[in-house]
Amino acid sequence: MIAASKSRISAEGVDIQFLVDAVDTDGQATAFVTDVAPGGNTLPAHSHDWDETMYVTAGTLTFVIDGETREIAAGEAVFLARGSVHKYENLGTEPANMLIVSTPGRNHESYFSSVAEVLATPAGRERDEAVRSIMDTYGVVPATA
Repeated sequence: MIAASKSRISAEGVDIQFLVDAVDTDGQATAFVTDVAPGGNTLPAHSHDWDETMYVTAGTLTFVIDGETREIAAGEAVFLARGSVHKYENLGTEPANMLIVSTPGRNHESYFSSVAEVLATPAGRERDEAVRSIMDTYGVVPATA
């Protein structure tokens, strides 16, 4: 039996609740719910070597995928193929929520916990460098300008 949920990870207007992780699925998938407050601090544009399907369940999120901006509203989904450069943010005035399924599964829970720990420190160059280091450790590649 798979546990119903894992611990909640929160940082700067973004809350993540893992439903299943790579351990639960023997590396086949991870699934988690993400709540994004208006203006919440989401990741910078990046790519990685796994696919993601994101289904928005509440609100609207603005995605930039390989340079194309798209508004994804509640009831809509987007597929992000591995290697695509992407980011999302909540530019609206209402909270947004989405279910994310990543395949194959990776150690996302540890990744997001590490990022949240760093985001709890004062903003600045050191914090930005620490986030980039975590991204590098977990195979998340920041986009170049």
